Amino acid sequence: MTEPLLRVRDLKTYFVTEHGRGTARAVDGVSFELHPGETLGIVGESGCGKTVTSLSILRLIPEPPGHIRPGSVIEFEGRNLLALAPAELRAIRGNQIAMVFQEPMTSLNPVFTIGDQIAEAAIIHQGLSRKAARARAIEMLTLVGIPDPAERVDAYPHQLSGGMRQRVMIAMALVCHPKVLIADEPTTALDVTIQAQILELLERLQAELGMAVLLITHDLGVVAGQADRVIVMYAGQVVETATTTALFDQPLHPYTEGLMAAVPRIDAPKSRLQAIPGQVPAATAWPSGCRFHPRCPHAWTKCRIEEPPLLGTGDHTARCWLVQEPARRKPAPSQ
Repeated sequence: MTEPLLRVRDLKTYFVTEHGRGTARAVDGVSFELHPGETLGIVGESGCGKTVTSLSILRLIPEPPGHIRPGSVIEFEGRNLLALAPAELRAIRGNQIAMVFQEPMTSLNPVFTIGDQIAEAAIIHQGLSRKAARARAIEMLTLVGIPDPAERVDAYPHQLSGGMRQRVMIAMALVCHPKVLIADEPTTALDVTIQAQILELLERLQAELGMAVLLITHDLGVVAGQADRVIVMYAGQVVETATTTALFDQPLHPYTEGLMAAVPRIDAPKSRLQAIPGQVPAATAWPSGCRFHPRCPHAWTKCRIEEPPLLGTGDHTARCWLVQEPARRKPAPSQ
């Protein structure tokens, strides 16, 4: 196994809420590693801490109200990003670690052409002249499959479709050939055909450029088709981690099982989808014990009192007491 490019250890990112409503522990002790050339999927419901984790890596958390707690470690090629001076961090952010944000329309500046926005990173990080940066922007538009790139380079964001804007975001992220690409919900709000094209594009570019990808999504289908390994997050914590094959063959955590049961199946189009009862608790008031116990069909007294660590062997672990006491698992209700 190669040395990890990115190592996150015990990451805690908290937000102080207004009007004395307490501290929101949005990310609460998350650890994982990302190796060169691999795709690591982070999956979970809205509010589980996926996006805050990705923003913490690039230190894009607004301070205040947010803060990354002492003791958290984010290492990139052996350097702790949390200890870097702002100038050193800027040399890495957008250059060696790049991010495709969720909303392309709000992430692109409406008053600058897409060519200027793609070229900006090349000018700042690689010292290219304006002419050379424009040529690089056209090259990147060609790479991400935008037709007539020499003309489109002078277009404004509002003149492009949603799928085209998402391709521009990817071009912006890749213009400096980063070693790590963080893709935060890269297919949200796109129709299914365009989603498939964007995912295919990311896969092709990863193979060509050899970068590692951190893929953040709520869509298990995207994870199944793209990721080598998967982290499942719930209530600010990692609740299961496994290779993609192992996770889909035999999920260990009841939350992961619930997510999978909620996915429509092509081989059983008329089967009823299973909903996970309840909702994600507020980050200011995580439950005691296992944080999933109020929604778990298998929970018993120990789950309500003692918080489980990640249990299991090798690459497949789950934050669930059922790993140690599988006999307590209740049979699934008959359909």
